[in-house]
Amino acid sequence: MRVNNILFDAYFEKTFQKYKSKLTEKQKENLKNKLIIFKNDAFDESLKTHKLSGNLKDYYSFRITYKDRIKFKLLENWDVFFYDIWDHDEVY
Repeated sequence: MRVNNILFDAYFEKTFQKYKSKLTEKQKENLKNKLIIFKNDAFDESLKTHKLSGNLKDYYSFRITYKDRIKFKLLENWDVFFYDIWDHDEVY
């Protein structure tokens, strides 16, 4: 599924900038590549995209690194809304 637009709010932007500030140049390059893959195919096997459950059943998540994920929601016309970026080991 090719994503038309990636939308986000001020909360996500702040969280994303904080996350990026802790990355090495190599990790930033990996992040950039993951976002390119996501834009071309949100369900590319390498991203391990999956539907969340419980209270988050309307959301999906994809893998940036082994432990870091982006939570998003599918919208109309193949747009997505990024809600959060978090460490998978933390309770969400």
